[in-house]
Formats: sequence, C-alpha cells, structure tokens
Amino acid sequence: MLEVVQLRCERDDRVLFSELSMKLSLGELLQIEGANGSGKTTLLRILAGLSGDFQGNIFWKEKKLSSMYADFRLSTFYFGHKPAVKAELTPVENIRWRASLRNESPSEDRIFSALEQVNLAGFEEVACGHLSAGQHRRVALADLSISVSPLWILDEPFTAIDVHGVAWLETVLAKHVKEGGMVIITSHQSLSDISGTVRKVKLDDFAGGFLEDEFDDEMDSGAFL
Repeated sequence: MLEVVQLRCERDDRVLFSELSMKLSLGELLQIEGANGSGKTTLLRILAGLSGDFQGNIFWKEKKLSSMYADFRLSTFYFGHKPAVKAELTPVENIRWRASLRNESPSEDRIFSALEQVNLAGFEEVACGHLSAGQHRRVALADLSISVSPLWILDEPFTAIDVHGVAWLETVLAKHVKEGGMVIITSHQSLSDISGTVRKVKLDDFAGGFLEDEFDDEMDSGAFL
C-alpha cells in the first residue's frame, strides 16, 4: 500500500540517501537501520508526509501521496521523538484529542485500560504538565496501542522504557501486524517477538556523500570540459 521510488534527500550539502526504493504491504513490519546521522528520522518524517525536502515519488494505495494526503493522514499514526502531548490536558483528554484527529473514538474503558498497561493508573486525570517526559511518551504509547490506523510510523518508540515495557510494546506491534496492519520503525531493538515478520532496510546502503565531493568527481572526469 505504501511504495517509495528512487527517493533522494540532501541535507547541509550532504546526500543522506539516494536511489532508495521500497514497498510496504498489509501485515508487514519494516525496520529502518543506519548509523547515527544516516537520515533515519528524516526518512520517517518524509514518509509521514511531514517533510517535502526530497526528490523521488511516494505512492499510497498505488496513487501519488500528494493526491491522497487526506486519506493517508487519517490512515497513519506517527510517533516521533516528541510525544505531541498537550501539557494542559490529562492523559485521558490527550488520547481523546489525538484519536479525534484520526477520526477515532475509543471508549473510556479502553483508554483507561491502555493507560494502566503503560503504568499510568492513577494519573488518568492529572494534567500532563505535572508528568515527566517519560510519562508523556507513555501517554503516546497508550494511544498507539488502541489506534486502528493501518499504518504506524514509529521513530525509536522503545526509548526510555524498561524491559517489561519493551515486551509489552513488542506484543502490541505483533498484534497490529498479525491483524493486517503495517509498521515502519527505527529501533536498535531486535524485535524478537515478531522476528518472523520483520524486513529491514539499511540506510547506509543508500548513503550518498558531500555534494562538493560529487562536484570534484565531475571535474576529475572532465565532465565540464
């Protein structure tokens, strides 16, 4: 349902990646790997429609993403480095608000259950401004666990959670994929519980270089003579 064709991205006179093509279908998890600075977060922001700083084509349901953006946004859950939690709202209110942006309306029981699973029982009606950064991430993870969006785009979701949290999140991902959902994720986690469904893309294989190096190569080859 999601296809990337010949994607190229430049940043600060450097080609982060080029000639990147890949497909993601229902019931698949795609893990993006690469060294720090290789462009993993940049790629996820591009795939989530949050950055237009690229060359190439992205297709959603076999049509260009630009023509399907409204449908794509309603079909996507994006989990970035910042959890997008409003400080003045409680965890329950945050989840209701976030879900409404996806045209979802989870029941109160389901919201409370999700918050309990991420160890936020007792904090359901506390303004998030009084919670820690780690608890903000757990609010977002609770929201993720009850989302029915088919495509999840997750940037290092295992950061700052303990062993039990890792096991819980792996179970959530496995359930989503088993039910026909799709996941694109950056993580150093091995994803052991769902290893049979994981495909990997190594950004280092698509790395470019500094643009000035390309210019030097062209000069050396006589391209400008």
